[in-house]
Amino acid sequence: MTATLATPTVHRGRAVATVVAAFASDPIVRWVLPDADSFLTTFPDTVRLMAGQAFDAGTADVADDHAAAALWLAPDLVPDEQGLVELTQRAVEPERVGDVFALLEQMGEHHPDEPCWYLPFIGVDPACQGRGLGSALLRRGLDRCDADHLPAYLEASSPRNRALYERHGFAVTAEIRAGDSPPLWPMWRAAR
Repeated sequence: MTATLATPTVHRGRAVATVVAAFASDPIVRWVLPDADSFLTTFPDTVRLMAGQAFDAGTADVADDHAAAALWLAPDLVPDEQGLVELTQRAVEPERVGDVFALLEQMGEHHPDEPCWYLPFIGVDPACQGRGLGSALLRRGLDRCDADHLPAYLEASSPRNRALYERHGFAVTAEIRAGDSPPLWPMWRAAR
């Protein structure tokens, strides 16, 4: 496995495509965007709005020629919240918008106020899963956190991912649900 740093001009589109492929069956994402068309037309923009700053900051990592990608946000970077609100209003089915905003509001309430590294997205192309690429990228990002002596934060959207993050030192801090959504688990890893 070769982990290489993603750059804005060469790797951005491929890294976003990898994250999109990895989240095609994610319980929370598909609850928000249940049909294939809305998922494929909206989720790439969601990734860019949530984590696009990672490319410009040099904190987007890829492995095995973009078979896996991790998009980390440093403590001074935040998702484009206004862009996400506008995208949600346009893309989500009207009867689901209230529950989606309730979920996003809870996510905001659980997001730490103290400086930390935030991992909005990490994903492995489904054709390449099971080879340790996600773990390798997670370790690389956590090494960055440890070098800065800062904690790390993320939200786990499936039991499988939650278990992976727990193996890497994250602990669940809450369980979030809105309407009939599947659970989402905010997770914290203390500074080392």
